[in-house]
Amino acid sequence: MARFMAAMKRVAPWAARNADGAIALGLAIVVGVLGIMPHEIFGPKGEDVQRQLVTAATLVILALVATALLRDRARQAPVEKTITSGVLAELPVRLARLEQIETLAHSTRRALDTLQLVRVLGSRQEIAQSHAEARKDTARWSFKGGTGTYMRAVTLPECVAAARRDKRHLTIRIEVIDPSDAEVCETYAHYRRSLSDVPDGTGETWTTDRVRKESYATILAAFWHRQRYGLLDIAVGLSRTMTTFRWDLSTTRLIMTVEDPNMAMTALAGTFYYENCDTELRLSFEQARRVPLEMYKKAPLSDEPTIEEVQELFERIGMPLPKSYNGHDVVDIARKALRAVDPYGGP
Repeated sequence: MARFMAAMKRVAPWAARNADGAIALGLAIVVGVLGIMPHEIFGPKGEDVQRQLVTAATLVILALVATALLRDRARQAPVEKTITSGVLAELPVRLARLEQIETLAHSTRRALDTLQLVRVLGSRQEIAQSHAEARKDTARWSFKGGTGTYMRAVTLPECVAAARRDKRHLTIRIEVIDPSDAEVCETYAHYRRSLSDVPDGTGETWTTDRVRKESYATILAAFWHRQRYGLLDIAVGLSRTMTTFRWDLSTTRLIMTVEDPNMAMTALAGTFYYENCDTELRLSFEQARRVPLEMYKKAPLSDEPTIEEVQELFERIGMPLPKSYNGHDVVDIARKALRAVDPYGGP
């Protein structure tokens, strides 16, 4: 009895909260019992009485079930209304706000990249990638450095090839050491040897004679490419002072390299550093001795320039090669001009 009372106490709260369901359940049990009872119990017309009782109880059960469904629907209506009019109604606004946040984040990232003064490149791979990005679709290139070995080996031929492929104009300005100035050539060679007395990426050591030949080769390469691409506007300036930096400036970025092949700096176009370096390179080029590249038609060069063609070219532009140079030296200049080895070991 005690267990029964305890069970009733546990069931009572549930039955109170779900009275219609509890009554329907009770009536369903009663109907079930009535349905299996012998109809003789209900008297002479027991079968009819039993059928009436079951039918009536069934209708009551259906009514209670319908009442329970209506009550549950009435309870859910406010919740559905809240969800529909609240969270779901605000969903388009929230999505629009999320899109605004993403746009703001993208703009902020772009602004930070633009405002960044200088980014340091710490490996050959990063430097090579930065040069490749700078060459991509650029309409102009400015270089200032020692003798322009990398310029002849990679930058100049690839920029010209890309411009020819797209049939577009290309402007290139190159400033290198004046090969006729023995003092600056010796100063540069001494500086390079002081950093390392072993052969560099080209397999050669730095001497005064090599500096002169490398600069002559840059001049020769400029004439050779100018004669072969009509939309190339190229100019070469010769400096009587050396620099320990090499500047490469394209339409999109500036790259400043040093003798360490694993260290460089870069800045994007539009930044303070890029714009000021652009101005510096322009003013420096204006002060350099100009090579008369407008005379490129006066001394045509073959696809593989001969010794006589190279000598005549430098005679015509007023920069005759040293009298001490023999045929081997001239061939060496032509090789450096058109078959330059990438000093950073690239293919």
